[in-house]
Order: sequence, then C-alpha cells, then structure tokens
Amino acid sequence: MIHTIDLKFMGKAKSIAAFLLVSEGELALIETGPHSCFTTLKEGVEALGYQVADIKHVFLSHIHLDHAGAAWAFAAMGAQIYVHPFGAPHLEDPSVLLASAKRIYQDQMDSLWGKFEPIPAAQIVIAAHGEIFEFGGVEVIAWHTPGHAVHHIAYQVGQSLFAGDVAGVKIEGGPVVPPCPPPDINIEDWENSINLILQLDLKEVYLTHFGKIDNIEAHFGELKEILWDWANWMKPYFESQLDSYKVTTFFQQYVAEQLTAKGVTTENLSIYENANPSWMSVAGLMRYWKKKMNPKR
Repeated sequence: MIHTIDLKFMGKAKSIAAFLLVSEGELALIETGPHSCFTTLKEGVEALGYQVADIKHVFLSHIHLDHAGAAWAFAAMGAQIYVHPFGAPHLEDPSVLLASAKRIYQDQMDSLWGKFEPIPAAQIVIAAHGEIFEFGGVEVIAWHTPGHAVHHIAYQVGQSLFAGDVAGVKIEGGPVVPPCPPPDINIEDWENSINLILQLDLKEVYLTHFGKIDNIEAHFGELKEILWDWANWMKPYFESQLDSYKVTTFFQQYVAEQLTAKGVTTENLSIYENANPSWMSVAGLMRYWKKKMNPKR
C-alpha cells in the first residue's frame, strides 16, 4: 500500500511529499524531505498507525536537501539508505553538499533544511541502474534518470513510479514545470530519461512536488515542451551576459505570467514557488548553456 505524506514545507501544503510503502508488515520510505519537516513526517507516519523507527528501507531519488535532508535521521534509527552511486559519497561526508547549499541559502539554511549529518557507509546501499531491491515481497526497481541531477533515480514499484524531480513539479492539477537548479541540468539527458520512463509499464507516477498523476504520456509531453521553452528563453540572456539580477527578475515575471495564463491561482503560485523557486532555475539554465556552448571549459 502507498501512502502520500504531505510534509507541509514552510507551512504550505502540497509542496513536498514523502511516500510510505507498507507490505507484509514491512515499511519503506521513498523520499524523506528536509530534516526541518521531520516532525511533520513523523506525525504523518504515526497517523497511519506506524512508527518511524520501524522504517528500515529509505529510497532517495537524489540527495538535494528537499528530498534527502532527513535521511540521516532514519539511518540513526537503523535504516538502510538507497542512493545513486554518485550521491553516496555525499551522504557519508556531506561537507561539500552543505557548503554548496550554504552559498545559496546562507542564513536560511537551518530554517529551510534543518540538520544534515553524515551517514555511516555500512548503511548506504548503492543502487545500480535497473537493480531490483525487495522488501515485504515487493520489488523496487531503480532507474537512473539524469537530467535534473546526474545522481537522480526514479523507483518503480509494480506499475507505479516514484519520479523524484525527473517528472517535474505540478501543483493542484496545474501545469507541470521543470525544477532546474544548478549544477547538473542537462536537457538532452532529461529527455532521454523521460523516454526511458515512457517505455515502462506504468499506470501512475508519484511526484515529490506533488502527488499522483495518471495521464502519463500527456504529462511528460508537456514537461518536454516547457523544458525547452525555459531553456530557449534563457539562451539569449546567456549570450548577452546581462546582469544576473535582471535576468532573475525577468524570468520570475515570465514564469508567473506563464502559470497565471494557464489558470494557476495566486495562492497556488506561491506553492509553485515554494516547491520550485524560479530564481533557482536561472542559475541552472545559465550553467546548462555555458557547458553546452563551451564544452571544453
């Protein structure tokens, strides 16, 4: 059985989800959210009649703090943490990850993300592409799906896929948008990952931001379009080397107008920004064009 737990990130509903899987009395968690939401996650697990200490398998789509920030707390209670091979070293020694995040979030680190502590190597399970893990009679298949991050995994359980960020952000039935933070955005890799997903036998896809979709082909078609729309919008600003502050202001306005034109309410605009800050995509897409147009640098 799959339970979606709303972590109410920064006090807003439907920004970040964690997914509790229950089978034959065994528990697994897909995504932990940030440690700042751990109390909410714990309460959500308990409301379903379980205890967080009984969760022995934690599957991370990737190691960004909004997806994996509380993983160490589950490891401290004895859980095994499943992650992409590129992400594993940063769980064992998060110093580089935290230093990078601190440069971006500065004095908001604690309020946004809470703590992030090292995880013992013995409790980190490296998930190879296509590898199958089992708990409680359920098979979990790890699909490497780069594009948003080089260390991204989508997990298939039967005909359900837990897609992390590779399936984008979609709030309250609104349009899907791509989270494009630095440093790993690669549109071509992302398209290849989408094509892989479309070849799987699926009935539903679970988005960390936020909830379940079942119109899979239409959803990913829309995601491809908006990925290139955002990237191509950014390209001339990269080429002109316009001041990044101005580009960010222009892009935030562009995204807000785009979402509003597609029927997103003012309230839900704030949830989209909470789940996927548009200013983060400026740096990510600028870096994408820099690598694409100057591959030797």
